[in-house]
Amino acid sequence: MNIIEWFGKHFIGLFEEGGKQFTELFTSIVPTLVVLLTFTYAMIKFIGEERVTKAIQLTSKYTLTRYTIMPMLSILLLTNPMAYTFGKFVDEKKKPAFFDSLVTFLHPVTALFPYANAGELFVYLGIANGIQKAGLDTSELAVRYFLIAIVIMLIRGFITERITAYLYKKM
Repeated sequence: MNIIEWFGKHFIGLFEEGGKQFTELFTSIVPTLVVLLTFTYAMIKFIGEERVTKAIQLTSKYTLTRYTIMPMLSILLLTNPMAYTFGKFVDEKKKPAFFDSLVTFLHPVTALFPYANAGELFVYLGIANGIQKAGLDTSELAVRYFLIAIVIMLIRGFITERITAYLYKKM
């Protein structure tokens, strides 16, 4: 087999494997994503957009909720990258800390809510694949990711808020 034949065979083989992977994702994760997203938007409609907005404004008042509940709601309700728009409810001096806590949560959220940040889904699926091959349960991993992310985003939000306050004083 000459080099041109080899290249042609392997070049198209690359796309065939990509097509198989796409089909597998489309028949496994895509329906779940669509149902989760539909459920989220239905809940917003059921509760009412005004009530959801008031709840978000309330969560921005307190440090504990600003760096835990608020980032979770923004990602689950709006997904990435629209989740950043919840920053409009935060005081200007606290926005860096809010964004820090928000981005901390963007990867771990995909374990339980894959629609929230689809770009990170492939990272989680790679890790989950290794966990499955080791004979372990991925649902346990997903819950642990989610819970530890809440703790870490609170810590990062609090620390970043203090650093920002210090820098504002120096200016």
